[in-house]
Amino acid sequence: MSWISCQLGAREHYAVPRALHRKQALRCLLTDCWAPGGSPFDRFYPRRLRERYHPELRTAKVVSFTASHAIYEIEAYARRNDWRLIMERNHHFQRNVVRSLTRAASCSSQVSILFAYSYAALEILRFARATGWKTVLGQIDAGPAGERIVGRLYQRHFRHPPTWSPAPTEYWELWHQEIELADYVVVNSAWSRRALIEEGVMPEKTHVVPLAYEQSQEAAEFEHTYPEEFTSARPLRVLFLGQINLLKGVAEILEAVDLVQDKPVEFWFVGPLQMKMPDELSWSTGKRNTRWVGNVPRDAVGDFYRDADVFLFPSHSDGFGMTQLEAQAWKLPLVASRNCGDVVVEGKNGHLLSEVTGKNIADLLTLFLNQPRRLVELSKNAVGSDQFGLDQLGKRLSLMGSV
Repeated sequence: MSWISCQLGAREHYAVPRALHRKQALRCLLTDCWAPGGSPFDRFYPRRLRERYHPELRTAKVVSFTASHAIYEIEAYARRNDWRLIMERNHHFQRNVVRSLTRAASCSSQVSILFAYSYAALEILRFARATGWKTVLGQIDAGPAGERIVGRLYQRHFRHPPTWSPAPTEYWELWHQEIELADYVVVNSAWSRRALIEEGVMPEKTHVVPLAYEQSQEAAEFEHTYPEEFTSARPLRVLFLGQINLLKGVAEILEAVDLVQDKPVEFWFVGPLQMKMPDELSWSTGKRNTRWVGNVPRDAVGDFYRDADVFLFPSHSDGFGMTQLEAQAWKLPLVASRNCGDVVVEGKNGHLLSEVTGKNIADLLTLFLNQPRRLVELSKNAVGSDQFGLDQLGKRLSLMGSV
């Protein structure tokens, strides 16, 4: 059975269309922007645009709206990146997809399954249902439950001025319509599935399909080494890589920073800052045991996984957490919450936090300081698993399509 995959952005490194293409099941990928290279204007593209491509899809049929996307983004550049703009961008993408599918009359008779990601799928799913196709919604997060968690976090951590506002009612009304139109809802973790069921989504409609990630050759050949003892000259290097906000557990990491500030521990924060920091925690005046890196291009993140000693992922809610798989591919021991994808096997490739608190994070880091050999064993077991491979993703999707 052939699939159409609709994707706004480069989510998951185009894992879904790549997995389908490997199984010769991808009819086409429709995406907002595609930059395969070879143009004399390539050098003028911003880096984030040059990353909107994957060589594994070079032989696939890809329909993109790059020119329309560029014009839209230029017009939207001067406006605030608020909820209204987010919803307009989602609608703009859906309108382009539906227009393209409507023109492709030959597509209609051949495609039987359409896949689209949540919040930018309603009009696409509506078109697909009218055409008689099966519909699959890829749910990227825990839905309304995740938003409620963010609200509680800002109430709890009042030291961090809010930079966040809840989505308008219309946003969630449109999402509920997406759920209704989907024959299947793909979630990436048991955590997300529970959240959706509590929101009223029928259990039989939801399917847990973990994210996929494939280890690079460099990562496969790499081995972490650890000192016999951590010192001020060679501290324990703790990496957080991702969006720096309350939902990701950054407030609790900062509490742990205070709790171990007299110990040989160095915290690296890599990613875009999405929360306002108190003055004493700002990027320019941060504590001596913190290193604020900021956002880095995708092809540079391997340097941080390679050089760190342990990876922190204390998320309060995450659809899965791709960075867990990236860190594991580099054989980096993991410290994660239970509110995300199931990557950590307790005591084997890392440790799970019983609760996301600064004390629990600090206690585990102190354990590593006292027992560096534990990190050696965790690193040996932090290897990629077939269950997170691209071929396994393709099999799971194919089974869904045959139901």
